[in-house]
Amino acid sequence: MIFVRLYENQGFTLIELVISIVVVSVALGGVLMAINYTVGHSADPMLQHQAVAIAESYMEEILLKPFADPDGVDAEIGRVQFDDIDDYNNLVDIGARDQADKLIGGLENYTVNVTVVGTPLNGIGAANSLQITVTVSHPVGFNMRLSGFRTNY
Repeated sequence: MIFVRLYENQGFTLIELVISIVVVSVALGGVLMAINYTVGHSADPMLQHQAVAIAESYMEEILLKPFADPDGVDAEIGRVQFDDIDDYNNLVDIGARDQADKLIGGLENYTVNVTVVGTPLNGIGAANSLQITVTVSHPVGFNMRLSGFRTNY
């Protein structure tokens, strides 16, 4: 009588085992790289939202100032003394600051740059129209720019 062994080879060969380990390792490496990237950039939306809030705050402060210098003295020194829009030209704050020029806790890593230039706007000459640009940057590598116009009305 011929005896047939149905399950003669049970298990895996060494080559099959090594190949399966390599395939699983490559797949796992790709998944871990994706997770690492996601975790590393998970705070970006919060940083961008803070940058927008900082830029809007500076822009509102500037736009609420008079177009022309009310006291006739131009180029006041120090943000607390700024009394018109063009005083803010070339303002650079390392760390976001409030209107009293005090550093706001938790926002030290932002840099704020303000430029004010005369720019023609819809038939209004450059002498009566100012473009205000507030740029907020963060060390992680993004810049957020907010521009607005103010006319002499």
